[in-house]
Amino acid sequence: MSTPGAFLVHEGALSDYPLKGDPGCLGDLGAKPVVPKALFQTVSKRSFLPILNAREVSMLEVKALSKRYRGLPAIDNVSFRVCGGEIVGYVGPNGSGKSTTVKIITGLMEPSEGQVFFEGESIRTNLQGYRSAFGYVPEEAHVYTHLSGLEYLQLVGRLRNLPEALIDLKANRLLALLNLDSWRHSPISLYSKGMKQRVLIAAALLHDPKLLVFDEPLSGLDVVSARLFKDLLQQLAAEGKAILYISHVLEVVELICHRVIVIARGKILADAPPSELKSSLQLTDLESVFAQLVQQQDTLSVAKELVATMAVHHV
Repeated sequence: MSTPGAFLVHEGALSDYPLKGDPGCLGDLGAKPVVPKALFQTVSKRSFLPILNAREVSMLEVKALSKRYRGLPAIDNVSFRVCGGEIVGYVGPNGSGKSTTVKIITGLMEPSEGQVFFEGESIRTNLQGYRSAFGYVPEEAHVYTHLSGLEYLQLVGRLRNLPEALIDLKANRLLALLNLDSWRHSPISLYSKGMKQRVLIAAALLHDPKLLVFDEPLSGLDVVSARLFKDLLQQLAAEGKAILYISHVLEVVELICHRVIVIARGKILADAPPSELKSSLQLTDLESVFAQLVQQQDTLSVAKELVATMAVHHV
C-alpha cells in the first residue's frame, strides 16, 4: 500500500506521471520527519502558510477507512495523516466521499473497515474524550435560531463542561473579535448566513481544541471576514493545532494548505504539497491539477451545450 502523505497515484489514475518524495509529517512509520522545502516557500506576496515544526507527530491518523452503503463503497481504503501545526486540504468532486470521511472522523458514523486515531489512540476507545479535543465547523450552518449568538455559545460551552465564568469571558470576546458584538443578544434567526457562519467558527474555537475540522468554512463570509479567517488559520497552525480543511474553493486551498489530498470515487488519488502536485503534473495551478486527477469532463464544451440548449425555442 502507498505511504500516506506521499504523492499517491492509484492504479488506473495517471500512472504515467512521476511520483514525488513523501511530504507527510512522518512518512513511513519508522522514518524521520521530513518537511519539504516547498513548505517554506512564499506562494504569494501575502503568504498564509505557517512554518511546520518538523518534530511534530501525527495528531490525526485515518487508516484504511472504508464505508459501504448497501454493498456500494462510499470510501475505499482511505488513509492520511494530519500533524500538529499543519493545514491539510481535503478536496474532491461532489459524491467523492468527503462528507463520509468527515462523519467518520467526527465520530458521527462508524466505518465498515479501518480506524481513526487521535494522538495514537483509536477514537472509539474514548469517543467522548476525543470529541472534547476537536472543533468542527460543518458545511451546513445548523444552529438553534431561537437563541442569540451569546446564548448559543453559552450552550456549547456548558455542553463541553467549561466553567461559567470562562464561557462568558471567551464567548463575549470571540463574538466581539468576529464583529458580532452588537448582535450578541439578537436571535440567530435574524442573522445573515455569514453571521451564522461566524458563530459556528466561534463555537469551534471556544474550548481550545487540538484538532479542527473546517468544512467549507468560507461559505457566506464577506471579503473582510474571509481574510480574517485565513489569518486565523495561520495563527492556529502556529499554535500547533492540526487542521483539516475541506473546500471547493481551490484557489484558497492552494494558498493556505501545506498539503492537499485529492479524493474521487471514494479513493485517494494524491496527497502532496500544492507545489509538488503542480510540478509533477507540469501544470500551473491547483484547479488544473484537480481537473487532471479526477479526469473532469470538458467543462467548456458542456457550457456551450448548455447555452445552445437554452436557446432552443421550438421542437
